[in-house]
Amino acid sequence: MPDTSPDLKKAFALYTSVYLVALLIAVVVGYFSRGPNPVLFVLLADVSATLVIYSAGRIFHNASFYDAYWSVAPPLITLFWFLYNLHKNELSLVHLIIPILVFVWGIRLTYNWARQWQGLQNEDWRYRDLRTGTGKSFWLVELVGIDLMPTVIVFLACLPLYPALVTGNKSFNFLDIAAVIVAAGAVITETVADSQLRQFSRKKRRPEEIMTRGLWAYSRHPNYFGEIMFWWGIFLFGLAADFRWWWTIIGALSVTLLFVCISIPLMEKRSLVRRPGYAGVVKTIPVLFPWFPKKTD
Repeated sequence: MPDTSPDLKKAFALYTSVYLVALLIAVVVGYFSRGPNPVLFVLLADVSATLVIYSAGRIFHNASFYDAYWSVAPPLITLFWFLYNLHKNELSLVHLIIPILVFVWGIRLTYNWARQWQGLQNEDWRYRDLRTGTGKSFWLVELVGIDLMPTVIVFLACLPLYPALVTGNKSFNFLDIAAVIVAAGAVITETVADSQLRQFSRKKRRPEEIMTRGLWAYSRHPNYFGEIMFWWGIFLFGLAADFRWWWTIIGALSVTLLFVCISIPLMEKRSLVRRPGYAGVVKTIPVLFPWFPKKTD
């Protein structure tokens, strides 16, 4: 369970207040920018909320104010398009399945973040390194690299939800079945991987010990694999609804590249420095896609 000390409760209250203000600003911007293209004004609302979160990060000197936004924004975008469709079209099975999957994904990931958060003094080590390395230019790195870039990537990954929930085919087809399997399997994979890692972290005795059990025996980053696959599942929902939205594959590809080219290399580099035995793990366990470990002499 998350720490419930008075200071942390105050920090969570402040954090929640900032997100509520961001939601309010997003609603106002979305309302005044509404028009014939609901995708555009959702993007404008999304970016405006991000700027509120960014401002809070600057005020409190903590870029981790953005951390929860990754899992908070998609359920709200999904809810908006679900409600937008509600007064235009009849509900189908897929209209109910998609919001359930997205909300389960979002609530689980947000709770996983919350149970590890230690308060306003707690900033992600990657942001601290960037702050040290960029000096006075960190405000720009924070704005573009830490806040706006992930917002745009996640928005692109959410685009298939528009044809799936609003404009596309309403019948439940084989691609929808594949999408359910991939997205639900991804959430289960993330849940199991995070649970196994959390149990390992509680029990391990030496800081240099390495997690190589359960799903972590088949992938060095099974939680990231699950996250990537979730967005490929969302893409499949959009493709199932309307093949003309095939180009929204850019969202799932962007998420994949974000993890493969940035997140995973940073984690790998940190583990190699902090854990002497990690080089041996690299030789035996696949980096991302789960597979049987290689045998060593």
